[in-house]
Amino acid sequence: MHEMGIANSILEGVAAELNRRPGSRATKIGVRIGELAGVDPDALSFAFEALTLDTDFAGLKLEVEYVPPRSRCRDCGNEFDVRNYELLCSDCGSLSTERISGDELEFKYLEIEEEESEKHVARSG
Repeated sequence: MHEMGIANSILEGVAAELNRRPGSRATKIGVRIGELAGVDPDALSFAFEALTLDTDFAGLKLEVEYVPPRSRCRDCGNEFDVRNYELLCSDCGSLSTERISGDELEFKYLEIEEEESEKHVARSG
């Protein structure tokens, strides 16, 4: 189950950010996972909960955004969601398409509370 390793990497990223902000506490982490990334969101959530249980990260919430694969037509420039592995352009019918997303695994945001109980959101890409 590689989801355990992914959950551990997420927590390492959270720990690194908290080290930059002494006295802070993480409350929620969001990740974006493409359907083609080969990650089971339920298994990831289970692994995350198991790794945070009885630690300084207990209570940290994981929010997973599961995103469909998207392609772009090389002929007309149309961008579209790929469903049922249908790669034809939904506008012009061309098969000259390229995948532009769907295999990502990335941090979306991290919510932290600082000593003054102020909430800050760090967002990425």
